[in-house]
Amino acid sequence: MNAIPAVRAMSAIKTIPTSLAGVFMLEPRVFGDERGFFLESYNEQVMAEVGITDRFVQDNHSCSSRNVLRGLHYQVEHPQGKLVRVCDGEILDVAVDLRRSSPQFGQWEAVHLSGENKRMLWIPPGFAHGFRVLSEKAHVLYKATDFYSPAHERTLAWNDADLAINWELDGEPVVSAKDQRGVAFRDAETYG
Repeated sequence: MNAIPAVRAMSAIKTIPTSLAGVFMLEPRVFGDERGFFLESYNEQVMAEVGITDRFVQDNHSCSSRNVLRGLHYQVEHPQGKLVRVCDGEILDVAVDLRRSSPQFGQWEAVHLSGENKRMLWIPPGFAHGFRVLSEKAHVLYKATDFYSPAHERTLAWNDADLAINWELDGEPVVSAKDQRGVAFRDAETYG
């Protein structure tokens, strides 16, 4: 019987730091030719090499139209780390630090993710997350480290004046009724 060779990890993935400790972008190696392209969107060995050792338990896929703004969502129990990417379209992806013990508590970071740049954003547990669609339509895929728990989900006001997030708006955003009821940062349940 022949032994199955060990899977070799992707030889290169670029990590791009953000202003928030623990939050960073990943730029996978893309192999392209006249047929199109290939990339590994997830490889456990490679993720561990860059510091993502969390176990993912759920994959999510959303499709939204231009100016749809989703978030800012988080769970007070069963906090979710998220590995976010866009396979088609472009979004402005936002993470807000809700860890009271963090020197960056209440700070946010916004990055552009798109099907074209193929970058991913790692947001560890302890952050609120949201995005706004910049293209006509965007397909957003993300892996989560814990299951969705509606009883523990909270929504931070996307337009909170104290946070003053620059959503790069070019018109009125399309926001769900649930997200319109998001609470102000000063009133939000946060993490120890």
